[in-house]
Amino acid sequence: MRKVKARVLTLAGFALSLLVLPIGASASEKNWGKYEVDDRRSGYTYAAAETRAMQDDDFSNPASIWLDQGETLWTKKEGDAGKACASCHSDAAKTMSSVGTSYPKFDFKTKKLINLEQRINRCRTENMKAKAWKYDSPQLLGMTIYVRNQSHGKPMNVAIDGNAAPFFEKGKKFFNQRRGQLDMSCKNCHEDNAGNYARANLLSEGQSNGFPTYRLKWQKPGSLHRRFRGCNKNVRATPYKAGSDEYNNLELYVAWRGRGLPVEAPAVRN
Repeated sequence: MRKVKARVLTLAGFALSLLVLPIGASASEKNWGKYEVDDRRSGYTYAAAETRAMQDDDFSNPASIWLDQGETLWTKKEGDAGKACASCHSDAAKTMSSVGTSYPKFDFKTKKLINLEQRINRCRTENMKAKAWKYDSPQLLGMTIYVRNQSHGKPMNVAIDGNAAPFFEKGKKFFNQRRGQLDMSCKNCHEDNAGNYARANLLSEGQSNGFPTYRLKWQKPGSLHRRFRGCNKNVRATPYKAGSDEYNNLELYVAWRGRGLPVEAPAVRN
């Protein structure tokens, strides 16, 4: 009984900690330029000055290693077809220039959403006749960062109408649904308490425009779905697999929430 009571108190204390220590007015009222669109702010604006400086400097950005790896892989021929990404798509700066703004999107083949990581792997298995890369593997992270980086600075602009509409609604429902032992939703942190501290962590709006993101906590880049899984674990909910339909739906809704914000991949966060 004592252990159960202590557990309840711990969970309650964590939930209550979300409601204290609001961010200073100087930070919330600052003109963030391109990183703020209407009522939406990039996670960049919630990061420490030192972290922002790290992202802004291409030489200091620790994710540059993965970006370089992606560039190398772009022209590397693999698989039974003896093809590279460049074999079909040539100059990524031209052919991939808006790709990073538009995923996930409806896929007519599977009749559901497909995100960028899955699209890259389909090109590998179907066109290159090569093995798919594992989710959050160095290769898939590097290639996803490289492809998204071709859209760097362009505004997020995913389609949520037509065939994508029902998946958007599912993602919205997921975002607002309470779950786990803490009985909390994505909305509780990233809308209701954006700008407040959860213990030592400043809560952002949970925007996705910087993913794949290099997190100082991880000491490496990670996918948006890895972040989703981490959030689910934080509220003591069972996470879904990376690449799941549930997370693809959520990814679409979150991307829409950040509409107009610039693609920052690879961003740097805490």
